[in-house]
Amino acid sequence: MQQKLIVIGSGMVGSRLIERVLAESPNHYDIRVFNKEPTGGYNRLMLSPVLAGEKTISEIMTHDQDWFRSRSIKLHTGTEISKIDTQKKTVKTLNGESYDYDKLVIATGSSPFILPIEGHQLPGVVAFRDIRDVNCMISSSKSQKNAVVIGGGLLGLEAANGLMKLGMKVTVLHRENILMNVQMDAISGGLLKTAMEESGIYFEMQANTVRILGDEFVTGIELDSGKIIDADLVVMAVGIRPNTGLAKLTGLEVNRGIVVDDQLKTSIKDVYALGECVEHRGALYGLVAPLYEQAEVLAKELADIDSAYQGSFTSTKLKVTGISLFSAGDFHENEGSEALVYQDYEKRIYRKIVLKDNKIQGAVMYGDVSGSNWIFENLVSQTDMSAYRDTLVFGDGFQPANKKIA
Repeated sequence: MQQKLIVIGSGMVGSRLIERVLAESPNHYDIRVFNKEPTGGYNRLMLSPVLAGEKTISEIMTHDQDWFRSRSIKLHTGTEISKIDTQKKTVKTLNGESYDYDKLVIATGSSPFILPIEGHQLPGVVAFRDIRDVNCMISSSKSQKNAVVIGGGLLGLEAANGLMKLGMKVTVLHRENILMNVQMDAISGGLLKTAMEESGIYFEMQANTVRILGDEFVTGIELDSGKIIDADLVVMAVGIRPNTGLAKLTGLEVNRGIVVDDQLKTSIKDVYALGECVEHRGALYGLVAPLYEQAEVLAKELADIDSAYQGSFTSTKLKVTGISLFSAGDFHENEGSEALVYQDYEKRIYRKIVLKDNKIQGAVMYGDVSGSNWIFENLVSQTDMSAYRDTLVFGDGFQPANKKIA
C-alpha cells in the first residue's frame, strides 16, 4: 500500500523534491501538494524577463496542472494549510478540509520584507516575489509614469530594469554606497552603477526611506535627508524572511528558520522541511543550488536511502541587465590575504581573486566571468594554487598571451 506524502508548497524546491521522489521511489507514495498561489510550479528566477516583456508566464511554468495530473499527483492550488495536527497526522486547509499523511514536507519558502514605515500599506506599494507582483507592476506601467525601487540588490535592480523597459522613469534607493554590496565590491559595484545609469535608471545611494506619501494611492517617497521623490509605484526589494508561521503554530523548533538536521528532519517525527524556510546548522540559504541539494537528500531520505546534507558553499553567477557577474567566498582583503586583480577600463572588465596561503578565499568578477566554475571548485576544495598564481586571475590555467578576456 502506498504511503501518503503531503508537500506544502510547490515552488521551485517543492517541485524539485517531487521530481526526485518520483525518481528515487516510484510508486511508493500517494502524493498530495498544496500551494497558496493559483498555479503549479514556475521558475521564479525568470520573473524578471516576464516583467521586462521578454517572456510570458506560460513560458516560465515548469510544473503546470497537466504535469501533476499526468503523474497522478493531487495538486491543490490557491489553497492554504491553516493547521497541522502531528498527533493525528493530518493537515487542515483554511476551507476546513482535512487530509491524512504518513510523511509531511514543509516547503513554504519565504516572504518579502516590507519596511514598516508610514504609507507602506497604500495601493501602489508592491514586492517583487511572485506572479501577482509582476502583474501588478505591468498593469501600473500602462497608466503610471514614476517608479521607485527600494533596494539595490539583485531583485531591486532586476525590477528597475524591467520597469524601465516598460517605459517608466525609475529611481533606485539603496542604503549602502555599493550596489549589490553583498556580492560586489566597490569597483565592480561602481561599474554596474555606471552601466545602469547609462541605460536610463536613476540612483540615490546611502538613502533611507522614512515614509511613503499619498492618501488613497502612492504619490511619492520621503528620504531621511528630506528629499521627496515622485512615485506612482513603489517596489520593496529589501530582503526576505523565512515563512515559519505554520511551523511555529505546529510546535516545531524554529530559530531564524525551521530547524532541521542533516536528513532535513524537523523536531517532530515524520515532518520534514526544506528550502528558504529552513535553518540547517545555523545557516539559511536563499540561492537555488543549495536548495536543490537539500531536495536531493530529502528524496533519498524518503526512499530510505542513506544520505546527509552537509551544508553548501555558495556562489553567485548571474546576469543583471545583460551584464555578467560572479562572486564567491570572502573577496575582501584582510590581514594575511592578498588580492590578484585584472582590470580593463575600456572594456569594463574587472576580475579579482583573494588568496591566503596560496588558497582561494574569494573572487568577484564583472563583465567577464570565464573560468569562474574552475575558480569556485578550487575555492571549495582549498587547493594550493601556487602553480597557477601568475595566471590565476585570467581563468583556468590559461597564459595571459593566449587568454581572450573580451
